[in-house]
Amino acid sequence: MPIFVKELLDLKGRDVVTVGPDMSLGDAAITLHENRIGAVVVTDDTGVILGIFTERDLVKAVAAHSSRALQVKVSAAMTKNVTRCHEGSSTDDLMEIMTGGRFRHLPVEANGRLVGIISIGDVVKARIGEIEAEAEHIKAYIAG
Repeated sequence: MPIFVKELLDLKGRDVVTVGPDMSLGDAAITLHENRIGAVVVTDDTGVILGIFTERDLVKAVAAHSSRALQVKVSAAMTKNVTRCHEGSSTDDLMEIMTGGRFRHLPVEANGRLVGIISIGDVVKARIGEIEAEAEHIKAYIAG
């Protein structure tokens, strides 16, 4: 039985660490470090997704701007074309999207607003749960 994003968010919570587009990369790096995460969603004051800023974006900015990168605004370094999912997306959908796009974080959007975030770790944990449940059903069927 497939697991959907809504179920994942109901279990893990819907809190998302966000930053504004005018924050410096130095402050965004501190936010990533303090929260022990690899990405923050960049939103406006109403929760509209403007972009996503990841560790990869930080490395790219440092390569381009050297030590000056820490003063650059998030809006200049973030990934602007953000792939999103919705609460009706399945774990199979998420794996396809994340593998195809080669990224590890997917913001969840509803009615044009950020309502959560799913990481590859969330997807792996859910898939393991699905596989374990299938194995138990097979064992029960065989045992009869």
